Amino acid sequence: MVPVDSKPRASDVSIAMDDDDRPRPRGDSASRLAGESLDSYSQEELDLRVELLEAEIARVAAHKDRAAAHRLAADAFFKPKVP
Repeated sequence: MVPVDSKPRASDVSIAMDDDDRPRPRGDSASRLAGESLDSYSQEELDLRVELLEAEIARVAAHKDRAAAHRLAADAFFKPKVP
């Protein structure tokens, strides 16, 4: 039995991390998609898949461009001033 006025010890306290706090595993989705058999897809399904993949490529390229612009702005901001 623990006395009422005792303080919890570090060994008594369990700190649980929320899933949001943990780094998300990064998988190589492109490799998984490339390895998938396309034999069971219809022409319409293949067309839809191509559209979705093209949209994803555009999304990734736009994000890459924003990240590059952000990096350039940060580099310019933190660049040492030369007298």
